[in-house]
Amino acid sequence: MKFGVFDHLDDSGVPLDAHFENRLRMVEAYDRCGMHAYHVAEHHNTPLGYATSPSVYLSAVAQRTRTLRFGTLIYILPLYHPLRLAEEICMLDNMSGGRFMLGMGKGISPIEAGFYGIPADEMQGRYFEASELILEALKSDMLTYEGKYYAFKNVPMTLRPVQQPHPELWYGTRSRESFEWAGKNGLNTVTLAFDDQVRALTDVYKKAWTAEGRSLDDLPLVGVSRHIVVAETDAEAKRLAARAYERWLHSFRKLWEDHGYGAPLTDLYPDTWEELEGMRNGCAGSPETVRTYALEEAERCGTNYLVSWFAFGDLTVDQVITSVDLFARHVIPAFD
Repeated sequence: MKFGVFDHLDDSGVPLDAHFENRLRMVEAYDRCGMHAYHVAEHHNTPLGYATSPSVYLSAVAQRTRTLRFGTLIYILPLYHPLRLAEEICMLDNMSGGRFMLGMGKGISPIEAGFYGIPADEMQGRYFEASELILEALKSDMLTYEGKYYAFKNVPMTLRPVQQPHPELWYGTRSRESFEWAGKNGLNTVTLAFDDQVRALTDVYKKAWTAEGRSLDDLPLVGVSRHIVVAETDAEAKRLAARAYERWLHSFRKLWEDHGYGAPLTDLYPDTWEELEGMRNGCAGSPETVRTYALEEAERCGTNYLVSWFAFGDLTVDQVITSVDLFARHVIPAFD
C-alpha cells in the first residue's frame, strides 16, 4: 500500500503569490513525511485550479523536494502542441532526477477547452492523437508524424527523459472500459469513484492485467482519491473540513454554473461535508478515526494506493501540515 496526494491548487482566499508559496511549503511537508507522490490537476479560468501551467508549477516542486515523485493528473492534451509538451516532460524528468509522473487526458470541461477554441467534439480525438505522438517523441531521435490534427516531418528530438522509454504513465477515470484498457496496458490509475463502484473497477483492472500473463504481485498502483483532514480530535477535524469543503465546492461548481450547465458531478460531491462523509467519499477525524477509515477503504475497494486531498478550500498551511504529519505518524504505519 502506498500513499499519495492530489491537489487542485484551488482558491484559498489568500493573494496568489502567497497561495503558491503556501502550496510549496505543503509539498515540502509531503516530501518530509514520506508520501509516495504528488498529483496536480490542470484547470483554466476557474478558481478550481491555479496550476494553469502545470509544468511551470512542477518545476518549483522539483526544486523543493528530494524523494517525492510528482506529476500531472492530468495534462489536458487538446490544449497543447505535443512537440512542446514532450520537451517540457523531458525537462521536468531531468530536473527532478527521474521523479516525474506523466498523466495525460482529454480534460473534463468543454467550457475550458472552448476558451482555447477547441470544440468539445474534438477533445477525444486530439487526446488520442497527441498521446500517441508524445510517447513516440520521447523515444525518437527524429520524428515524423501525419495525423488529422498534427503533421510534421523529420523533427530532431534533442531531449530525452531520465526514465526510459518514458516517465511512468498515469490515468484518471471512472469508466469500466477505461479501467480495462489501463489494466491491459499497465498504466497506474486513480479514480474518483466511491462505494461499490471502486471494487467493480479494480476487479476489471486486475482481470485485464492478469489476462496479459502478468502476476498480481507486480500490479501497478490502482488508487482512489479522497478528501482527508486529520486533527487531534474528530470534532476539530470535522469543523475544519466542513468549512474548507464549502469553499472548495464553490470553486468546483462556479465555472459550470456561470455558463448555465448546473452543478457538475453532484453524485460525487454533494452540498455539504456531512453528506460527502456519509457517502464515505472523504473522512475528517482524529488519527484513530482516519486510520480505521483508510484500512476499511483499502479492504473494501481492492486498491493499493490512497490519494489524499489534504489541501482544499481555506485550510491553512499549518492545518494541512498538521494533518499530513498525523497521517504519516498514525495512519501509514497501520499498513506495514
